Amino acid sequence: MNPHSLFASAAINIGLALVTLTLFSIFKKQPSFAPIFYARRLSNGQQIHFHDQTFSFRRFLPSVSWIPRAFRVTEDEILDSSGLDALVIIRLFKFGIKFFVVCSLVGLVVLLPVNYNGQDVPYQSYHSLDSFTISNITPGSNRLWVHFSCLWILSFYGLYLLYQEYDEILVKRIQQLQKIRHRPDLFTILVREIPICSEHKARGCSVDHFFSKHYPYSYHSYQMVYKEKDLEVLLSQAESIARKIEDLRERPTANKNKRETLLLDGSREDAVKISLHEDSLQVFCEKIRQLQHEIVIKQKELPVAFVIFKSRCGAALAAQSQQHSHPLLWITEMAPEPRDVSWRTLAIPYRILPLYKIGVVLAASLLTIFFAIPVTAVQGIAKYEKLKKWFPPVMAVELIPGLSSVMTGYLPSVILKGFIYIVPFAMFGMAKLPGCISKSKEEIKACNMVFYFLVGNVFFLSVLSGSLLDEIGESFSHPKNFPSHLASAVSAQADFFMTYILTDGLSGFSLEILLPGLLFWDVIKSHTVGRGTEKDPYLYSLPYFRIIPMVSLSVLIGTVYAVVTPLLLPFLIGYFCLGYLVFINQIQDVYAIVYETCGQYWPYIHHYILVAIVLMQITMIGLFGLKSMPAASISIIPLLLLTLMFNEYCKKRFLPTFHHYSIQNAVEHDELDAKSSQMEVNHEDVINAYCSPCLRPVNFLTSESSSTQPLVCSSSL
Repeated sequence: MNPHSLFASAAINIGLALVTLTLFSIFKKQPSFAPIFYARRLSNGQQIHFHDQTFSFRRFLPSVSWIPRAFRVTEDEILDSSGLDALVIIRLFKFGIKFFVVCSLVGLVVLLPVNYNGQDVPYQSYHSLDSFTISNITPGSNRLWVHFSCLWILSFYGLYLLYQEYDEILVKRIQQLQKIRHRPDLFTILVREIPICSEHKARGCSVDHFFSKHYPYSYHSYQMVYKEKDLEVLLSQAESIARKIEDLRERPTANKNKRETLLLDGSREDAVKISLHEDSLQVFCEKIRQLQHEIVIKQKELPVAFVIFKSRCGAALAAQSQQHSHPLLWITEMAPEPRDVSWRTLAIPYRILPLYKIGVVLAASLLTIFFAIPVTAVQGIAKYEKLKKWFPPVMAVELIPGLSSVMTGYLPSVILKGFIYIVPFAMFGMAKLPGCISKSKEEIKACNMVFYFLVGNVFFLSVLSGSLLDEIGESFSHPKNFPSHLASAVSAQADFFMTYILTDGLSGFSLEILLPGLLFWDVIKSHTVGRGTEKDPYLYSLPYFRIIPMVSLSVLIGTVYAVVTPLLLPFLIGYFCLGYLVFINQIQDVYAIVYETCGQYWPYIHHYILVAIVLMQITMIGLFGLKSMPAASISIIPLLLLTLMFNEYCKKRFLPTFHHYSIQNAVEHDELDAKSSQMEVNHEDVINAYCSPCLRPVNFLTSESSSTQPLVCSSSL
């Protein structure tokens, strides 16, 4: 890629971003679009006040007021309103800003002049941007020791930031656990593989006998999980009928363009339909209530139960202990919070979960293999000179001035971004299969799958696709040469990743905040089925599985290229600044927070960034080898070992506290309740919170139900 292609990509992306952000600033002022751009605030019952409720020219003027508003939002405000998980995403963007600002200073002030003056004779290469990279340094030159020193500096700075972030987020996690200490999950454990009681032939009494005997002072009660497959079908059918009734009631009963007789006929027809649907719904409700009682009476219990304890300490001790000499019986762990429970997956037998996991690994592997086709095709477009040799008719592109620059600079990154957009959703669907007990664990598993997919396909496959089969074959036959092959391929792909960062940042984040898909659907709905009805907010949960891996990949790309191609680093600062602004807005106004894990996403983010630092060091080992500097290559090995030792230290110092509710914190929170004048936790509310939604009272015929208690609960006091 030449500079013209890079400039073409930058110009197109900047232009699209400006247009998109301008449209966003205008649409955000329109009251009709409030269900899209203020979905979270409306769902929380907040009133959105627009300065101009009536039509005025001012409402159609672009503004940047959302930008200073985003900068004014503090971390404490995000923590209070959205929780620590949402704050972790913002801290990821802030980490990127802090890390790449220093990298840019080192790269532009120190490395860039060294690279540009690396040869007495100007370096001639198809990659004309190579004069600004380490490729321009003469092999064996002492100038390479500058790169060596910068590698050590940036590595230690990255590790320092990682340690600081881990420590600060751990402190916030402990504080957040204290703040939410009355939440039901802190008193509850999930028990799986419960044996049937030999005396009563039921699992419920088995739970009561077991925990009454082994935890006589802290055990309180239990809540069984039941087989509810048939009940779920009836509930979905009843909900469908209830929605039809609601739509008919909300249908406008007046239309100025129709005659009065037609109005009366239409109203009568709707009334008849509503009456018929209500009768049908009443029948479904009776069937549902009857089936709910049958499920409990016939004891259609699953070998799964939620066990509630009188204290947090009792629950924490039970969750972290082996309950039985047979390790596959009475398997315990802390229960997820009630809104985070994945009820569907609790029905999957624990012993067959490994089969589900193998199936998911195979499916993800097949998707990765098939994705190699579009990635290789994209790199074929980016390598225009090689493409002309393979397919001569493509030279016709040169007949149109500037088209070749657009094709090689902008088109490949857009095509690649389009292909990988569907990947997180596909991986999230796969992550639901292995039987995770909570939605948060499903998203965390999806984060891992998406990240490694992107590293394997977008990064490694892109850098190796210039001579894909040769490079892979050489790497397998001579694994010791992998660093040098990786280094040469990474150096050649710097220009492509510049355009990828531009496209993912400018176009990707601007489309994220505009939400064009919802806008398009809202316009269609407003002019068809939803005409004249009040709009409900378009509320969706914060997509951690999509945001975290994508941003982590950009961290990886920037880290690997920090010493190789310093010219890439300023683009990354813009990327993280824009992402910070966009997701402050989305978290505050758009996305719903459907659960809170108190920062359990951060250990995975820490791991992703550490992988990036390790890859940077391995790449530099190979590059110094290619540049005839074996002493520098060997000297990086201690740095690599220090990085791996740092990772092991963090695993022992921080990770256990993220995976467990420590006994110390549990006891402190119990003592805090004992000393304070606050009311004790109502354990009956805890039991009811873990009653399956399918067993709760159903009343679709009224908008509000006076009954909030579950239909049944299995408990023993």
